[in-house]
Amino acid sequence: MINLSLNKKVIIFGFIFTFFSSFGQSFFLGLFNAPIRKELDISHGQFGTIYASATICSSLLLIWAGKKIDDFKLLYYSLFVVILLSVSSLLFSFINNIYFLAIGIFLMRFSGQGLMSHTSTTSISRFFDKSRGKALSTIWFGLSSAEFILPVFITYLTLLYSWRIVWQGIALLIIILLPIIIFKCIQTIKLDSREEDLSSNKKDQIKQWTRLEVIKDYKFYIVSLNMLAGPWIITGIFIYQSFISEAKGWNIFVIPKAFMFYSITSILSLILSGFLVDKFTSRKLIPIVNIPLLLSMITLIFFEYDLSAFIFLGLIGITNGLANVLGSSTWAEIYGVNFIGGIKALTTALMVFSTAFGTALFGVLIDRGFSIEGIALIGATYIVVSLILLIIFRKKLEPVKL
Repeated sequence: MINLSLNKKVIIFGFIFTFFSSFGQSFFLGLFNAPIRKELDISHGQFGTIYASATICSSLLLIWAGKKIDDFKLLYYSLFVVILLSVSSLLFSFINNIYFLAIGIFLMRFSGQGLMSHTSTTSISRFFDKSRGKALSTIWFGLSSAEFILPVFITYLTLLYSWRIVWQGIALLIIILLPIIIFKCIQTIKLDSREEDLSSNKKDQIKQWTRLEVIKDYKFYIVSLNMLAGPWIITGIFIYQSFISEAKGWNIFVIPKAFMFYSITSILSLILSGFLVDKFTSRKLIPIVNIPLLLSMITLIFFEYDLSAFIFLGLIGITNGLANVLGSSTWAEIYGVNFIGGIKALTTALMVFSTAFGTALFGVLIDRGFSIEGIALIGATYIVVSLILLIIFRKKLEPVKL
């Protein structure tokens, strides 16, 4: 790694941090749903309520903690996040009641999904300029790799060891491996460090917005409405996939198989989006992000065949890949990079909150007797309204020139 350029070292850092953020992601924590519920003797509903509440609390704290990346050297901030993630993983292995469960989920969502992904995407968004899109698409392969590798690997480990032992192993792996990565990759990175061989200093050509200024800017809310569609809709679909299968009369293996197609389309759109962002800019591409998601809702409303599950999840994969890159680069383009940590902390917190909102909303609608078609119609309506607003104000998304 000594012979690698600084650009490549920063990307390796971002990739690995994004991979390790998976320990706080819903797909990973869901692998331990059954054994935890069995030991604590709680229902699906109780687990879901605790999960949503802990997620909301983590999103609120992230608004404050995430901003601190603008105040400290990346080396120190990253080490703090790694220590917190390791301690959180260790504590998770000792869960023995519902109160400890709430604390454990809160810490994993905060340190894993929240701070780990926030640190990686903020670092990339700030450091890269001319190749920001390709750099972001590269590091998001970390999460895609984790989604592909970890479910099978962890399931195998839990057949050999208890789930508590697995979590203790995770804590040990984090505290041994990640500090080495940090010191090898970003030890020399400062707040003003930028991409090597940058021909023009673009950050000096546009206004650098503070988080308070961003909160007062109406454009932030227009873009956020669109960016948050995917998190709450897709999370609700993933959490309640068994309900969808039953409602559509699909075989229990249909959606798991369709997830393979989801992974393929997500990765392909992830690759494509990096090049598109660098060529056309994120702010010009935002209107297309949720169109595949809208088509997936339409598919869910009108089609029943098993094949529609592949189309439905494949379209979601396209939106997921596009959103991962555009969601990280858009804010840097519009508001600059000097205070991007505080801005990204706010947007990441909103994203985490929206996943909790989606889980809760889907559950409430299902309990009230809504069909999956009715829920999909609500999702489609949200997408259309937010997209219309974005199209109306799209010309206002240009950065303020100095």
